[in-house]
Amino acid sequence: MEIMKNIKKNTIILFIITLIILYIVLKDDLPKVIKALSTMDYKYILVAIIVYLLSICFKAYATYKTVNDSKKITLKEAIKHNIITQFFNGITPFSTGGQPMEIYMLTEHNISGAESTNIVIQNFIFYQTALVIFGFIAVGYNWIFHIFPKVTFLRKLVLLGFSINILVAVALFIITFSKKLTHKIMSFLIKLLSKIKIIKNKEKIIDNWNTKLEEFHTSAKKLRKRRGLFYIGVLSNIISLVLLYSVPIFILFSLHDYTSMNIMETITSSAYVLLIGAFVPIPGASGGIEYGFMQFFGNFLNKKIITTMLLMWRFITYYLGMILGAMALSFEKKER
Repeated sequence: MEIMKNIKKNTIILFIITLIILYIVLKDDLPKVIKALSTMDYKYILVAIIVYLLSICFKAYATYKTVNDSKKITLKEAIKHNIITQFFNGITPFSTGGQPMEIYMLTEHNISGAESTNIVIQNFIFYQTALVIFGFIAVGYNWIFHIFPKVTFLRKLVLLGFSINILVAVALFIITFSKKLTHKIMSFLIKLLSKIKIIKNKEKIIDNWNTKLEEFHTSAKKLRKRRGLFYIGVLSNIISLVLLYSVPIFILFSLHDYTSMNIMETITSSAYVLLIGAFVPIPGASGGIEYGFMQFFGNFLNKKIITTMLLMWRFITYYLGMILGAMALSFEKKER
């Protein structure tokens, strides 16, 4: 009951935020946007939707391969799980709701809680590695071609986000190869934070951290023994990100604009927008995502086209995922 109350509360908050954002975005250009929407070539919108759904499928494939040794779930079930996590990620701040739900769904397939946690952790390693690789490509592309001259502050924020992702990746590898060093570092940090009164109950936090460290280290050891799985998982996530970041160019084509942006500019801009979203503590990063999209794509396009693109892109990559996730969750509950 408490979970359902939180879902309803977050959904209402999200609905209100969405209305506010729509008002801000459309208040000056509504007639022009309506005209642009009415003249779109919708076959490209269909392609954009297919590309987005394929990005979900490739991410789900990594989960399927991770579980595949025990033959506990099919690829179809893995895709359904990933769609459901879109809903829980969408209604929770910083997209924190998807992973606990994924662990729960895996346990429903007679996979132990510990093993389910290990699977989700391994998928996090795949995704984080792919994200860092993509970050290097996006930052490097902008450094060479200087495609964002108008958004100096946001570029710095993106670099901060990219740096945080690198630190997370480095931390993952430290945990993977040296559990003792990780334990010493975290114990020192927890004790330091306890001394300056930032955290309370130091011993409990250390015990909880040690439990999580053990779970993570177990997952990492499995990956070290299964290098083929690591490469497949990272490659699947890279393909998933390429597809996700490519969605805006098909929306641009639907507006009969085939020359304003190329595929690399689109992918780099999308990567930057989603890095900005990581700093926004609101479900769906609402507000920050829209602002970042307008600013980064504004280096290439006029306001009318950007506004129309934003509406379609946000619907396809966020609201559509949530709608499909809610439907899949409903069917899942009926089946069980």
